[in-house]
Amino acid sequence: MESRNRTISISPWRGVSSKEWHDWEWQYRNRIRTIPQLAGVLKEAPAALKKYQTVARSYPFSVTPYYFSLMNAADDNDPLRRQCFPDEREISFSLGGVADPLEEERDMPVSGLVHRYRDRCVAIVTHMCATYCRHCNRKRIWRKGGIEETRGYMERMVDYVSKTKHIREVIVSGGDPLTMKDGILDWFLGSLRSIPHVEVLRIGSRVPVVMPMRITRKLCDTLRKHRPLWFNTQFNHPNEITPEAAHACEMILEAGIPVSNQSVLLRGINDNYETLRDLFYGLQRISVRPYYLFQCDPVKGTDHFRTEVRSGIKIMEKIWGNISGLCVPQYVSDIPGGKGKCPLYPGSPFRAMARETGEYIFDRTGEVN
Repeated sequence: MESRNRTISISPWRGVSSKEWHDWEWQYRNRIRTIPQLAGVLKEAPAALKKYQTVARSYPFSVTPYYFSLMNAADDNDPLRRQCFPDEREISFSLGGVADPLEEERDMPVSGLVHRYRDRCVAIVTHMCATYCRHCNRKRIWRKGGIEETRGYMERMVDYVSKTKHIREVIVSGGDPLTMKDGILDWFLGSLRSIPHVEVLRIGSRVPVVMPMRITRKLCDTLRKHRPLWFNTQFNHPNEITPEAAHACEMILEAGIPVSNQSVLLRGINDNYETLRDLFYGLQRISVRPYYLFQCDPVKGTDHFRTEVRSGIKIMEKIWGNISGLCVPQYVSDIPGGKGKCPLYPGSPFRAMARETGEYIFDRTGEVN
C-alpha cells in the first residue's frame, strides 16, 4: 500500500499530501464548485468558460478532486467529464423534459419522504452531493443546498414511517446520504431500525464512484449495526472502476452489506455494446452486482443524454447473447407519473411509442417498438 506521507503529483493538487488526498473531508471541502475554480484547474481564462456560468446558475456544479483526476479534462468528449461538467444544452435544448417527471413531490406525505409503493418509501435526507451528475433525475433540488437537512426534518420522516405499519423497507437517498456525518447517519438509520415493522434498509449513494475515501472502517462499522441493509451505487463507465473504488466496495461487502449497481444509459458516454460489456464485466470482478440499467429519465436539463429506447434494446440484445448472466442487469424505464419501472426487452408486455417530440408513451399491449 502506498505511503500516506507522499505528496500528490496530480495537477492542480501537486504538493497535497497523500494523507490529505485520502481524507474524504478534505476531498469534500476542496470540491470544484464555481466556474472560476474550474477555470483555474483547467488553466483557462475565466472568460473562456463564461458559457458555463448561466448553466451553473440553474444547475450548480460540483466535482471532487478525486473524480476530476480520473478524467481527461481537456477532452470535451471524455465520458467522465461529460457526466459532471456543465453543458449549455442543459438549458438550451429540450424535448419536453420536466423538473419532476416521476412526480415525487406529489407523493410526499411529509417533506422529503416519497411514499409511492405500499411497502416501501424513499427518504431524501439531503440535497447535497459530492459530485453533481448532470443527468440526475433530481436536478430540481440542487439549489436547495443543506437548508432542510436538520434533525427535525428527518424526525418527521421517522414519525411518518413509525405510524405507517405497512412500510417494511426504507430507501435512504438524496442527494447523497454519505455526504452527512457518521453520527447523523447512525442516528437516522438507528431510528428507522427501532421501528418494529421496518425490516430492511437500503442506501443509495454514488460516493464509491466519486469519493471512495468516504468509505471508512468507522462508516462500515456504523452501517453493519443496521443490517439487513443493502447498498446501491452507480458506476456508469469502466473508467470509474479504479482500485480506490474497488477497495471502497470491498469494505462495504466485508461489513456484510450487498452492493448492487444502477447504471444509467447515457448518450455519448456508455450507449454502445463494448462500453457496457466492459462496465458489467468490471463490476463482476469487484463483486458488485449489475442490478439495473436505467433509460435516462425525461428530466428537464437532461434531454441531450437520452437515447432512443429501441437503441437501448438493440444494445441489450447483444449483451444478453454474449456475456454471462451474472453480468446482465435489467434494462428498465421509470415511467413518468410515478407509475413504476417498466422492463424493456423484445417481447415485453409494454409498448413504447415515440412521439415526434422525442417523448415515449408506455402501455401494456404488444411489443416494444
